[in-house]
Amino acid sequence: MPSAPDPECDQPAIIISVGQDKAGHWLVQDNASRLEGRFVSFAAAMSYARAQRDLYHAAVEVAIAPLIALVSFVPAAGSETAMSRAA
Repeated sequence: MPSAPDPECDQPAIIISVGQDKAGHWLVQDNASRLEGRFVSFAAAMSYARAQRDLYHAAVEVAIAPLIALVSFVPAAGSETAMSRAA
């Protein structure tokens, strides 16, 4: 008798990458662009990546090529304001 299919097998694998951008900032990102963190050191980035790995049942890898930040490091312009209330 065949066993019931495992629903987790159909889900794509989540890979969390730890690396630097071209400016040297340490970043942690997942392959689905749902996760990003910025850190002052490789050790801090790896600690965060390992914690997220356990939450998302993901693999952690060190990126060879520079990562591209999803959120800009550019300061907000003087004319830009924060929303008075988040959605």
